[in-house]
Amino acid sequence: MSCCASCKPKTKVLAVILDLDGTLLDTERASKGILKEFLAKYGKKVDQEREDKKRLGMTQKDSAAAICKDYALPLTPDQYIKEITPMYREKWPQAKPLPGANRFIKHLHKHGVPFALASNSLREYIDAKISLQRGWKEYFSVILGSDQVKSGKPSPYLFEEAAKRMGVDAAQCLVIEDSLVGVKAANAAKMKVVAVPLHGENDYASLADSVLHSLLEFQPELWGLPPFEDWVDNALPIEPLHVSGVSVSGSVCEVSENGTPTLPDQVFGFYFGWAEVDMQKSFKVVVSIGWDHCSCISKRKFHICIIDGNNDHLSDQQIQLLLVGYLRGSNSKDPTSMNVEEVLEEYKSIASASLDLRMFVHHACEPLFPEASPVDSFVYDEKE
Repeated sequence: MSCCASCKPKTKVLAVILDLDGTLLDTERASKGILKEFLAKYGKKVDQEREDKKRLGMTQKDSAAAICKDYALPLTPDQYIKEITPMYREKWPQAKPLPGANRFIKHLHKHGVPFALASNSLREYIDAKISLQRGWKEYFSVILGSDQVKSGKPSPYLFEEAAKRMGVDAAQCLVIEDSLVGVKAANAAKMKVVAVPLHGENDYASLADSVLHSLLEFQPELWGLPPFEDWVDNALPIEPLHVSGVSVSGSVCEVSENGTPTLPDQVFGFYFGWAEVDMQKSFKVVVSIGWDHCSCISKRKFHICIIDGNNDHLSDQQIQLLLVGYLRGSNSKDPTSMNVEEVLEEYKSIASASLDLRMFVHHACEPLFPEASPVDSFVYDEKE
């Protein structure tokens, strides 16, 4: 995908600084339930809404102090950290890269763009979290944890030190963050910032230079960076996304697990691939993934459209999805809007042609859902 002649960069960026948890790596979902399990030992119940929002992006020390206070735990923050950290460390190897993370890291490395990892985690924890991600430790120009500077985010020191070590002026650095704490730190460092927030977080628009649903929407050329070269006409090959155990009524299904989405928030937009019905018939499909805001609890909403045929084949069926491509334009068209069916019809021809190409069709030989589990309805499977 190349930048048009009239598309001038917002600013000339010479280096990129990336957050880790919630921006590149889905550690939140990997460690889901740990705090609940820990608090239960002390007869406490977790306040999920507070945990999802209040502590997002905080340093470990600040988070521990707040949790001990909010839940009146008979522990000092240091005691809390000592007890709960092994529980988290056990889950970190299960964390998967978020949509577009591997693609972005490899792109920056390929083009020689300096880029740093700056996280509020301790440096020791960062190394543990990325140890199983191929190439990550080697690709980053700089890796910094909050214990390597005076104080973590929202103070600017992490980002300022990352820029200093890369030899780049702060004004020519672009920060990519998922939390309000991180966005504030980027502002304090006088750097440009792109936010990729959790669904429902609306505090970013006025503070960030740009807000995206996922890194798949990021356009490097808008920042004076080399454009991505992996678009095939109007489609982007992605690391396979497996979705299983979906009950469909007509072409729409709502998906939730006790009100909590089982897919990362960043899985959003228009995709294409194959749908398998009752483990017998396979169909090429275009799928939109968005949110249903009509109920008290937000739920994931899927619209599924068969490319060669009609959707009668999906009615009242259990289906599995293997999504292998992402469609351009999903950042400008809301898949939860009223015209979603029209948009899916527009994308049918693009998806149909793409699914006959080698970089997409080779996935058709894979099992649609190789790691089926009666508990987890969705597996977000990032493969190298």
